[in-house]
Amino acid sequence: MSSKFTELAIDCADPQRLARFWCAVLGYEVQDADEEIVTIGSPAVPEGRSRPGPVPPTLTFAQVPEGKTVKNRLHLDVNPTDREQDEEVRRLLELGARRADVGQTGAESWVCLADPEGNEFCVLASRHP
Repeated sequence: MSSKFTELAIDCADPQRLARFWCAVLGYEVQDADEEIVTIGSPAVPEGRSRPGPVPPTLTFAQVPEGKTVKNRLHLDVNPTDREQDEEVRRLLELGARRADVGQTGAESWVCLADPEGNEFCVLASRHP
C-alpha cells in the first residue's frame, strides 16, 4: 500500500485572505477555519478514509509571524479548465495575483504568478486535467 497526497500546508500572514484567494482560483470552499488556520478543499470530495481514487488535496493556511523571504522550493501549478491560458491569467490577476519573475527566459509555455502573499505558482497552457 502507499500513501495519498491529501493536504498541502502553507505558512502565511493572513490565512483568511489567502484562503479566499485560493478558493476563487480553484473553485474550493472553506472546510474548517479559526483565527490562525484555514483549510480549504474541493466540494466534490467524499468524506472518509476509504474514499477511492485520486483525492484533490486540501490546502491548509497557517498563520506564522515571519514573512516570506525567498523563492518557494515547492509551488502549485494550475490548469485552466474552461478558458485559455491568457484569459485565466487575466482572471487571476484580477483576483489579486501578480506576475512573478523567477528567472524565466520568455520561451516557457507557462506563466509564473504570485499569490497575494508572494507565493509563486504557474498557470500551465498545455497540460490539462
